[in-house]
Amino acid sequence: MAIARQVLCVSAFLSLVHARSQPLRYSVAEEGESGSVVANVAEDAGLAPAQLSTRRARLASEDGRQHFRLERGTGRLVVAERLDREELCGQAATCTLLFELVLVNPLQFLRVEVTVKDINDHAPVFPEEQVTFKIPERSDPGSRFPLVGAQDLDIGSNSIQAYSISPENEYFSVSFGIQSGDEKYIELVLEKPLDREEQADIHFTVIAMDGGSPPRSGTAEILIIVLDVNDNSPVFTQKVYIAKVLENAPEGSVVLSVVATDLDAGPNGDISYQLISALGQSDSVFVIDPTSGEIRLSKPLDFEATESHELTVQARDSGGLSAICKVLVEVVDVNDNAPELVVSSFSSPLPENTLPGTVVALFTVRDRDSGANGKISCALEDQLSFSLRQAYKNYYELVTVSELDREEIAQYILSVTAADAGSPPLTTTQTFTVDISDVNDNAPVFSQTSYTMYVHENNVPTVLVGAVTAADADTGSNAKVTYSLLPARPTEQPPCSCISVNSENGDVFVLRPLDYEQVKQIEVLVRASDIGSPSLNSNVTVRLVVVDENDNAPLVLYPSQGSSPPSSELVPMSADAGYLVTKVVAVDADSGQNSWLSYHLLRATDPGLFVVSAQSGEVRLRRPVTERDTVKQKLVVLVHDNGQPPLSATASLSALLLSDFSDVRLPHSSLATEDDGDSLTMYLIISLVFVSLLFLASMAAFVARKVCMRREIKGGHVLYGAGTLQGGLADAAAAGTLPHPYCYEISLTTGSGNSEFKFLKPILPSLPPQHCTTGEGTDGEQDFPSHPISIEDVAPENPGMLSAEQFNDLSFK
Repeated sequence: MAIARQVLCVSAFLSLVHARSQPLRYSVAEEGESGSVVANVAEDAGLAPAQLSTRRARLASEDGRQHFRLERGTGRLVVAERLDREELCGQAATCTLLFELVLVNPLQFLRVEVTVKDINDHAPVFPEEQVTFKIPERSDPGSRFPLVGAQDLDIGSNSIQAYSISPENEYFSVSFGIQSGDEKYIELVLEKPLDREEQADIHFTVIAMDGGSPPRSGTAEILIIVLDVNDNSPVFTQKVYIAKVLENAPEGSVVLSVVATDLDAGPNGDISYQLISALGQSDSVFVIDPTSGEIRLSKPLDFEATESHELTVQARDSGGLSAICKVLVEVVDVNDNAPELVVSSFSSPLPENTLPGTVVALFTVRDRDSGANGKISCALEDQLSFSLRQAYKNYYELVTVSELDREEIAQYILSVTAADAGSPPLTTTQTFTVDISDVNDNAPVFSQTSYTMYVHENNVPTVLVGAVTAADADTGSNAKVTYSLLPARPTEQPPCSCISVNSENGDVFVLRPLDYEQVKQIEVLVRASDIGSPSLNSNVTVRLVVVDENDNAPLVLYPSQGSSPPSSELVPMSADAGYLVTKVVAVDADSGQNSWLSYHLLRATDPGLFVVSAQSGEVRLRRPVTERDTVKQKLVVLVHDNGQPPLSATASLSALLLSDFSDVRLPHSSLATEDDGDSLTMYLIISLVFVSLLFLASMAAFVARKVCMRREIKGGHVLYGAGTLQGGLADAAAAGTLPHPYCYEISLTTGSGNSEFKFLKPILPSLPPQHCTTGEGTDGEQDFPSHPISIEDVAPENPGMLSAEQFNDLSFK
């Protein structure tokens, strides 16, 4: 009966878009063999048999039992097990099995109803095979004696249709009918008075016959014992007793008490009670006290197994008279069954690019309790990425509601709780573990926005200078990163062949030696690519800085070391301490401290006469020149850089100490002692003669002009240009190392017999260019000119030739 109630709870799929509006109805006779064909469901549902497999068709019932089986290959619905209508539906008028044909992809429900038809497979059965009646001999004809009727588990025409007596006798007949409330009864009717003296007992058989084809029957032996007069039978206070009891009532609980009375006295009035077991309930859960009529529980009740119990109680007096009453016990449901959750399908793992609305799991919930105790609600614990929605009646779908990201959450543990509405409510929790599978949606990311690596020049080939590292948030092959080189700019040629990157670990190598003086910096792009499909990549700039090594010695630009004979600097004997003799100019191709140059006097003819500035390379007089100093001085200046270890070069130069530039006859003895015997003295004499002549001519021209103009000249100024000292210095100036133009002012005074000829401070460089030539000076000083001096304007009081004595009196400033 409980099974029938569960089956009838299935309603039509009228409220669902994806459920069939009308169910598929079939019928099958009970007791059919397993594998018997019921119908072709696929044909009736308008589906091809192939669709059943592709759409993963299956049968689902509310109670979880599979009475039928679906053949996907043919679409036929066949019997899965022997069907017993009486076991499935009991005495219900109709027996209909409800289930659903579930098509998973896409989701669709088809309701199927199969009616199990009754066959006459049960014969009528009396509760007792032999029934004894003790009837007083003075019983009136027409007296009726109730008999517990036979029961037939079949229904309809297959149930009991008639009773008869065999062999027929003159004393009794059988009466069969239906009372109010659809209660069937059977009674023995006394046809004529009994005479104990004539016949003390009577034997016959009552036959119950059903209406099946062929019909079945059941019998009960009747023994009539004729007694002396006991003319009052027991009488119950109620024909039908009704009781309600909770299904969790403890064993031994009193259900109710039945009461019967007998007007007879003495032993004929003593009543005893007994339960007459109903068909199929030989092991009754109730017991009755034979004296008090109190009915108790002999074992626990189960509402889900049986919702009600029907008992027959007989009251019998000692004289053999009896009465029968019905006891109906209704079992009251309590919330003793937690909801059940049955998973139909579950998909895991899910790709992280799964679209929202994808069905992850399909499951059903049920509760064997009834009423509020069987009403179920489902809830999903707080979860932003998934939700629960009701697909149909007690079917629920677990679906995605947002995009998934494996890099944020690689696994979801979803807890679905089904709770009934009982008091207190009972719950069941089902856990779904959903793994998220990776897709290639993350490009590699470098650990730095750019990389700067350093390598010393003159490196060994294939030296490791650093490494780039990129990580990919994906997993598996999508996270495996390879490295490659790209041009720093799209329009460039392929990247420098001197750099290589390890494709596996990102190590950066320099393949050949580099020269800082040629290449100071190399910039390339390194690409990190994963091996996903499609592949993703990212680029980073790698800047390789070549670190300078001290591999270049200083190069002396001036004085030129390749000239022969070497140039000589002219130093007047009247020069004071600090007089600038010359300047050593050197450069170093290295950079940084490797190119910081310092100058030191290594050797000199007279080391105490000269000093070299360590920073500027200027060669100056340490003290005034004396007559004892050698006329020709040789100096060697050491130039070294600040590298480790330092590299150096030397510059050789010479200086002539002259007391009078007009005296072309230099001391022979001093010149004759020189080792080289060069012709510098001859050149000096020729220069002095040329200068003297030019000076005298200029003076004569000037005096003549003054006489003609008849102007008294009180003083005059002469501008002259200082030429480059030597050809090597001119080359240095052309190279841009000595680009300083100087102009000098010569002042000639009148007075006593010795006129003074002085070099004064430089004039501003805005003078006409024909009055200036190129020279070099440091810190406001100028080099002494080595070429003849041209005088434009001289105004002595007595014009004439400038004597050697006057020339010797010239002072240079």
